[in-house]
Amino acid sequence: MLSTLELRNIIESSFLPQRCQCTQSADQKLTVRVFGASADRSDFTVTGINLRELNSSRAISNLIAGLRKDLSSGQVSQPAQQRRYAAASA
Repeated sequence: MLSTLELRNIIESSFLPQRCQCTQSADQKLTVRVFGASADRSDFTVTGINLRELNSSRAISNLIAGLRKDLSSGQVSQPAQQRRYAAASA
């Protein structure tokens, strides 16, 4: 399993040239915020991503693909448990 720092780097760099910020809460949940042209306001935020489910490269890839899809479609932010980004981690 990757460290949180390595995981954050993978996710944040996958959204370049846009700025992306990943933060971890005390309950092992990840929040991903993607910023557009205005660096002081996030254009897209997803909360509640379970770090324990990001245990393979496939799970991380599925998370990033799902986030990119929602970002491009303008999906409204909601807790990630409802969308299950990393559900196909096997």
